[in-house]
Amino acid sequence: MKTIIYKTALLTFIAFGGFMTAFGQQQPDSLMQYLEIAAKNNPVLLQKFSEYQAAMQKVPQVGSLPDPELNVGVFLSPMELLSGNQMADIRLMQMFPWFGVLKNAKDEMSLMAKAKFESFRDAKLQVFYEVQSTWYSLYKIQQDIQISEKNIEILRTLERLTLVKFKAVSTGSSNASPTVGNMSNNNTQASSSGTMGSNNMGGNTNNNQSNTNSQPSMASTQSSMGSTSGGSGLADLYRIQIEIGELDNNISLLKNQQSTIVALFNSYLNRPVKTTVMLPDTLKPDSLGTSLLAVSDSMLANHPMLSMLQYEQQSYDARKRMVSRMGYPMVGIGVNYSLINKSDMSTSSMNGKDMIMPMVTVTLPIYRKKYKAMQTEADFMESATEQGYKAASNSLQTEYYEAMQLFQDAQRRIKLYENQSRLAKQSLDIMIKSFSASGSGLTDILRIRQQTLDYEFKQVEAMVDYNTSIAWLKRLMANSQIQ
Repeated sequence: MKTIIYKTALLTFIAFGGFMTAFGQQQPDSLMQYLEIAAKNNPVLLQKFSEYQAAMQKVPQVGSLPDPELNVGVFLSPMELLSGNQMADIRLMQMFPWFGVLKNAKDEMSLMAKAKFESFRDAKLQVFYEVQSTWYSLYKIQQDIQISEKNIEILRTLERLTLVKFKAVSTGSSNASPTVGNMSNNNTQASSSGTMGSNNMGGNTNNNQSNTNSQPSMASTQSSMGSTSGGSGLADLYRIQIEIGELDNNISLLKNQQSTIVALFNSYLNRPVKTTVMLPDTLKPDSLGTSLLAVSDSMLANHPMLSMLQYEQQSYDARKRMVSRMGYPMVGIGVNYSLINKSDMSTSSMNGKDMIMPMVTVTLPIYRKKYKAMQTEADFMESATEQGYKAASNSLQTEYYEAMQLFQDAQRRIKLYENQSRLAKQSLDIMIKSFSASGSGLTDILRIRQQTLDYEFKQVEAMVDYNTSIAWLKRLMANSQIQ
């Protein structure tokens, strides 16, 4: 019985482990896993790698000799010769280019294949950078939505506090009016009876009259204060609801943007556009892995775009050498075999013996214009590649300074907005407590809340820009993280 239980538990554990492994494979939750998927499935990378493989197949094509020529002629009626009757004529010829033509052709195609491989590397770096920047953008949108939802909760709390105070003020003002009216009527009756009973007390009569007149004035003042407080509370309630509506609209816009960017991200991985993208709760700052001073030198030494242009320039130089040798004659070596039967009419000792004739063929490259044009074409292409190398180098240096500016700016903004956000949150907490106690200062609360919201947005944006700049610098350094 125990053995059965152990076996059942073991099978259950294995099945659960397999399920968790499969689930982990289906739901990757790290950027590195997404980069691996993009490296294997991205259509642009697959296209570039196929182009490289196709270029490699050109090397044996241009490095081989021309196909030999075989000519066979059969006589329908045997040709009578002194040594017999000729039945057929067979000719085999092999042409040989001038020395160095095949070698230079192979060098040219090999260098062009290397250039294709560097183009593939550049495409991989670009795809990795786009995957990372898009992933960071998704994280930013997710954080913006969460921050907006938290601020809506704060506004809902303020809305409840404002509504409670508005109801309290409205109830107090409605109860205060009848009380003041009763007090006025009682004082009036008292003053009338005092006047009828004591006509000689003029001073007291005047005092009573003045008190009677002052009571309606106090009642009207209290009624005015109550209505003013109620109107102010209702206006505050409307302002809070306006802020909530703006945040709800902003969240809807962010969710629409999120759907679009998710589709873009999944297109890089070549999978369905609605596939869920896993994102972390907190984004940690990435590391460059080297000093900033080494980025520029590494960029100029290792960037695949520059390497591609160098290989292209070398391939055009090999083409020039090949073209110069193509202007020399090609030599062909062959053999001619004549099939001869015996003739009854011939008495020659060669009667019926086949004939073998060695042959040599030489081409005459007398039309020189095409060779000169091919040479000039190679010169122009080499010059164009040289200028392209300079343009690419200048463009990379410009990108380097842009990436450095983004890196330094993001680094500064992370520290700034982290401190500003902390201070704004502390101010907001203090003002909310004051508002719940006294009911005043809603305008300042909304202003500080907006500042807190802006600082939180900017803090997330600064972290995203920082990691994006790191990815940009790694792209310039030709550091793909996955080799």
